[in-house]
Amino acid sequence: MKKKLLKFDKDYIWHPFNKASSKSESIIISSAKDDRLFDIDGNEYIDLISSWWVNIHGHGKSEIVEKIYDQSKRLEQVIFAGFTHEPAIKLAKRLTEILPKNLSRVFFSDNGSTSVEIALKVAYQYWYNKKDFRDKFVALKGGYHGDTLGAMSVGYSSGFYKPFEDLVFKTFFVPFPDDWRGNNSIQVEEQKSLKKVERIINSHGNRLAAVIIEPLVQGASGMRMCRPSYLNKVVRKFQENKILVIFDEVMTGFGRTGKMFASEYLDVVPDIICLAKSLTGGYLPLAATVFKEFIHKEFLDMNLDKSFLHGHSFSANPIACVAALKSLDLFSEEKTLDSVCEIENIHKKGLNFLINNPKVSKIRFLGDIAAFDIIGFDKGYGANIGEILKKNFLKRGYLIRPLGNTLYLMPPYCIEKHTLTNVYSVIDEELRKIKI
Repeated sequence: MKKKLLKFDKDYIWHPFNKASSKSESIIISSAKDDRLFDIDGNEYIDLISSWWVNIHGHGKSEIVEKIYDQSKRLEQVIFAGFTHEPAIKLAKRLTEILPKNLSRVFFSDNGSTSVEIALKVAYQYWYNKKDFRDKFVALKGGYHGDTLGAMSVGYSSGFYKPFEDLVFKTFFVPFPDDWRGNNSIQVEEQKSLKKVERIINSHGNRLAAVIIEPLVQGASGMRMCRPSYLNKVVRKFQENKILVIFDEVMTGFGRTGKMFASEYLDVVPDIICLAKSLTGGYLPLAATVFKEFIHKEFLDMNLDKSFLHGHSFSANPIACVAALKSLDLFSEEKTLDSVCEIENIHKKGLNFLINNPKVSKIRFLGDIAAFDIIGFDKGYGANIGEILKKNFLKRGYLIRPLGNTLYLMPPYCIEKHTLTNVYSVIDEELRKIKI
């Protein structure tokens, strides 16, 4: 059976983010529970990346599964144009209650890329509706915002999109001032970045529709982190010049940084926020783009041209909405953010232990996320060391997916303390085995 499934997989499936010529076989996962994945042969793997940054409460959480089952018996799907339903209404209200102040209008979709695409389109049309032509965007260099065309345009500097360089629209990129323990030049780097912001605003301010930012942590470009004080200054500069600010919290939202949203570390509030991944606890595809009301008001016109003519077949899917509602309940019922705080403390101790390894540099952590760079190997997403470590860790029963020469951990919040603590010893052992 396994052999046949793998043949069908090879013959019929095109997997994401894989080299098409890869000869390695996919692992067939048959079940999962808590922080564990089980393959068809009965082997288990500790999920140290939350199954691509989505799972937060653990796999097979009965409370969420039961809500999904109950809702599927009543209403599994309905068109969301001209119709509505209780789960979507409750979820929209709930999100506006827990998000930073004044983010009050929710537009549902089904994945992170589309939540960003919606934010960009609304930002552009907002100025169109005001008869103020603004066709340029700003982003932080290295940011990743998804794989649809608009998202690629503002994430182009992450280096994933070379074949599409003639398709993407114009975006101005600002240097991202990476911070890590022991970075003595961070203030200088921040000043350089802020000066670049000022130059862009001074030269193109009346053509800038919005700036998009992954707050505090740039995920796909290597879990790069910046300081809240820097972002406060960036956001203020744009908002003072009446340029919309978009926060992409697709990855950082719902506790990943130790607070419900990374935005909570800041003194400023974005005009638009993008949510996905962990919105349903990682159980079903669902996304939301949430706006301040002054943006929504520019679309309230009987003229069809001023309406936001955008939608997705599964927008606000009822089953996904009840999963999201139960996931949010669990945060209070199980004091989930306290668990994230405990994880952060283990990360701190583990990284302090790893810093003695000669191959480890630039340690950084925030909430559930821990990362460091590996010295002595190629840098960037395609660095070979990442694939070597991934295979070696799988043999030992751990799922990791290094970003080039950056190794990161982002486990489900239910991971046991001793399990995560042991991971750091395994990392140290595996790094010492590899020769530069």
